Amino acid sequence: MAIPGNYLSTTTETVDPNTSGWVAKSNCAISKGTGGRSGDGTLKLTSSAAGEMQARTVASYPVTVGTEYHAFADASGATVPDRIGIRWLNSSSTEISISWGVTTASASAAWHRIAVADLAPATAVSAQVVVSCVTPAGSGVIGAFENVYLGLPVRTAGNLLAFDTESLERNTSGWAVESNCTISRTAPMAQWPVDWYWAGGAMLTATVTANGNASVKTVEKPAATAGVEYQGYAYLNPPTAGSTCWVELRFYDASDVQLSATRANLSAPGTGIYRQKVSAVAPASTAYAQLACGITSGTAAQVFRVDTAVIATAPVLREGSVVPYADASFEKDVAGWSVISGVATLARLTPWGTDSLDEGYSMTVTSSTATTSVVRSAVFPIGDAAGLAFTAEYGMKVASGGFNLTRTIRWYDASGSFLSASSGSAAAVPSPNWWLLSAQFTAPANAAKAAIEWTLVATSTSSVLRVDKVSLWESLPLVDVTTNDSEAYVTLTLRELPVDAYLTVWRRTSDGNRTLVRGPNGLIDSELIASSLLVVEDYEAPLGVPVDYYAEGRNSSNVVTATRDSATVTLEAGDEQYGWLKDPGNPQRNCHVMIARAPDWQRSISQAEYRVRGRRDSVIHSDVRGGLEGDLVVYTQTDDERIRLNWLLDSGNILLWQVAPGMGEEDVYAAVGQVASPRGGGVASDPWRVWTLPLKQVDNPTTVGVSGSAGRTWQDILTEYPTWQAVLDAFDTWEDVMFNRRNS
Repeated sequence: MAIPGNYLSTTTETVDPNTSGWVAKSNCAISKGTGGRSGDGTLKLTSSAAGEMQARTVASYPVTVGTEYHAFADASGATVPDRIGIRWLNSSSTEISISWGVTTASASAAWHRIAVADLAPATAVSAQVVVSCVTPAGSGVIGAFENVYLGLPVRTAGNLLAFDTESLERNTSGWAVESNCTISRTAPMAQWPVDWYWAGGAMLTATVTANGNASVKTVEKPAATAGVEYQGYAYLNPPTAGSTCWVELRFYDASDVQLSATRANLSAPGTGIYRQKVSAVAPASTAYAQLACGITSGTAAQVFRVDTAVIATAPVLREGSVVPYADASFEKDVAGWSVISGVATLARLTPWGTDSLDEGYSMTVTSSTATTSVVRSAVFPIGDAAGLAFTAEYGMKVASGGFNLTRTIRWYDASGSFLSASSGSAAAVPSPNWWLLSAQFTAPANAAKAAIEWTLVATSTSSVLRVDKVSLWESLPLVDVTTNDSEAYVTLTLRELPVDAYLTVWRRTSDGNRTLVRGPNGLIDSELIASSLLVVEDYEAPLGVPVDYYAEGRNSSNVVTATRDSATVTLEAGDEQYGWLKDPGNPQRNCHVMIARAPDWQRSISQAEYRVRGRRDSVIHSDVRGGLEGDLVVYTQTDDERIRLNWLLDSGNILLWQVAPGMGEEDVYAAVGQVASPRGGGVASDPWRVWTLPLKQVDNPTTVGVSGSAGRTWQDILTEYPTWQAVLDAFDTWEDVMFNRRNS
């Protein structure tokens, strides 16, 4: 799949099926290589002589002076290091300069990420990507590149930190030395997944000055809100497997006085690059947050590296869960969990990446004897919960021995006084592998807080249980379906879906027909999901026709692991003199219009007539008959309606025409030809227009996704722009703001 937001064509990005997007710039010949990851093709550079060899994109891409741009690629070169650059061109396509990324620390035949970012300089109107293999010793040296990107910075959605702090592709200006080190940028030979675009290239490199602790911190302190749980994380590259590197989340008040600091140590399994998370609730009076990274008991000249720094609101592992991330994922320690009775001990499973369901760690419960232990969480607020059902869910894996488990939810009032406990029957924790176990109980009167409790009976000595991904949430219906008649769509909500399942969602009518429902990536057909909650707004549901929805989740072995059936709903058809023109990919542009005349449909056919000599009747060979063609005539009655219909038609996208039942028409996907919109007559100021829309029926556009801003938040706007005037200057419409379409 093409890299989102890439200015480069798919052919230029992937070098498939050919190298037409590239040209040699200096000291090399280019050809198509093989063995790529985003498709088999690669851009193969072969040096002509000793010295640096470079290739560039054939096309140049418009840029705006002062705007920051980002380029990256995956590279492979067994003999020489490599780098990537952005070549800035003026209005006469003359080179102004090249902004180069950091040259890789060494040569490597393994695919590794190279990257650069910089501001477009004065007089720049366009840019090209340049890839380089640095100083081959002679002719015949080969370097390869693929998965190439040029565009606006790729940054983590919701990150409170600016791109130049999150990423080190431009400079180190987002970071400062806190103690006992110097900082620079280097590009270690790091391989990243081909579709992971948020890390790689340059890393912040801190060199310890003298034996002892050393640390760096972000220069900026973004605004934060008291009572909100935040997560901080960074990719850390420790100097040795035994080094104690860490990430720390700090909160400050309005006077810049530090209120708290929460540190999570990386338990590194080696000298690779590992993402270490930490989370904490911002204390009272919080105004700002900051991220720091460091090493404990470092040795002089040791180097630790940092990349992709993020401060954001902490994730919720199950929609509606009241369990803080620290208590749910165990990235720092065991948080608020404790052993109430028995010999069991609790610890964070180390090193990083040993075994978990979420991120790098899980919690281990170890019982040295075959006895009973009780393990309990902290107490979590659940609101006015009397009479409501709650579900506790947790991943468990028996690492050795065995356990019988009794699942309990303990209830407390608003002051924290214990009310009662709800428990199920004891049962063995399944084995082997990870299992998601749950318990559901109804809260008693006055319940306002709850805790999760497990009674664990070890069935043998030295029994070990691993726990991860803990959640507690109000039990809501697995399926909700509602109609919005004014905008003519149905909202489908699916809950408690198995994460990482392949989901398919159909709309069903009473005649048994099933139609795939559209999501952000096109029709939802065996689509891998990353969340237990899915909300779909179905703008293509028919008017006045009863429909229901069926969803099916399958695992990687194509085994059905979950199904969902909805109730039946019907969108009101409304006035039969009106119909809807809808853009399946951009429902914000949909128009409700008055129909002047429905099309007089025609269906063309390709035929060849053969006149046989001496025979009266012709021989006719026909292709299949084509789809519907005809002119739809509609009215707009106000200037606002006229502007809105023009907005819908501007894109030239495939549209859906829908009308009320009884008109003898089915819903039609159609391309719209040349449009006429004469005035309706009367005085010159009459706002009425009569639109003639030539429609030609086409297939349902299966790959068109519903445009949305799931990967973009208001926090991104606040981080990227210093003032609202800067936002207004950068975008023409609020739709452009949502989709990050700048007016460059």
